[in-house]
Amino acid sequence: MLADVTPALAALIGVVVGLLGGYLIAWAIVRQPNEGPEPDPLLELRRVLDALRCGGAIIGPIDEILAANEPAIDLGIVRGNRVAIPALLTQVREVRRTGETAAINLDQTRAGRAEQQLAVRILRLEDGNVLVIADDRSAALRVQASARDFMANATHELKTPVGAITLLGEAVEQAADDPDAVVRFSRKIQAESSRLSLLVAQIVQLSRLQGQAPANAERLEVDEVIGSALDRSRQLAEARRISLTLGGVRGLVVRGSREQLVTALANLVHNAITYSDDKARVVVTTRPVEDAERGDRIAIAVSDNGIGISAEDTRRIFERFYRVDYARSRQTGGTGLGLSIVAEIVEGHGGEVAVWSKLGSGSTFTITLPAAPAEEEVA
Repeated sequence: MLADVTPALAALIGVVVGLLGGYLIAWAIVRQPNEGPEPDPLLELRRVLDALRCGGAIIGPIDEILAANEPAIDLGIVRGNRVAIPALLTQVREVRRTGETAAINLDQTRAGRAEQQLAVRILRLEDGNVLVIADDRSAALRVQASARDFMANATHELKTPVGAITLLGEAVEQAADDPDAVVRFSRKIQAESSRLSLLVAQIVQLSRLQGQAPANAERLEVDEVIGSALDRSRQLAEARRISLTLGGVRGLVVRGSREQLVTALANLVHNAITYSDDKARVVVTTRPVEDAERGDRIAIAVSDNGIGISAEDTRRIFERFYRVDYARSRQTGGTGLGLSIVAEIVEGHGGEVAVWSKLGSGSTFTITLPAAPAEEEVA
């Protein structure tokens, strides 16, 4: 199936073909009949292919692999000395026969790996061999799909408060002679306006965080970060008569953005309060974690004894706009973006976030971050 190829891939193919053609011409010019052993042209071809970041292979006249780089093997284009994808081999033979360059998209699923979407360019060289250049576009396509879903969800979520404000404005106008109704509708307008402002602010924050490491990273005392996060939720906790407790190992240090980490922890504490009954308890604990492969890490856990989350909801809890209890989320002004923001912040700091929960027994959200190296090590 013919398909468009990105300009960058097309330009890369042009450079590769130019290098290969230039080398073959130069090799033919300088070669003399009686000057010792002839140089191997495939050796230089392999060097060119090895310099590519995408998959590349040279296929001979009987479908044998003359040269291939590591990305070509990783992408599953070649296996041993043969082309591993039947559809690609068919296209290689067609290009060899007709001499016409082909561009195809290949979707393939390999055991134990995510589905791949390969953009492949195939062309015949002057010596009759065939050059294959392949680029895995899976990640780019997933980003595009995620962006489309995000925009669709954001548009849907924004319509709700905007529509409510419009209807409430009309109600206020019609109730102009009823002061009590005007006051009631005006308060609802204010609530929907606040929810709309929060939603817009979180959408902007999430778009800025996506795939970005913190630009203003610094050494941070974990105790101080947690204290600031608890202060942001203390008023809500007092209104619900919920106790906030800090425990675990003190004096731990991480490296990152203070504002981002405070925001992430405040979101978790706020959720713990929201989904707990009155007079409940929310506990934040810290502990060091030894990891031989990734180095020392710091775990920060936010636990509650609230309503808990089902196993099905736990798998989707970090999806954007996903709500476990939509009715309660609407009542408390939740947007469904708080945990998505937590995940983006933690991943940007090189950490992970996990959740344990059981219906009726509460939940524990655990953030694990790389520990900051000692100051003498930095020096």
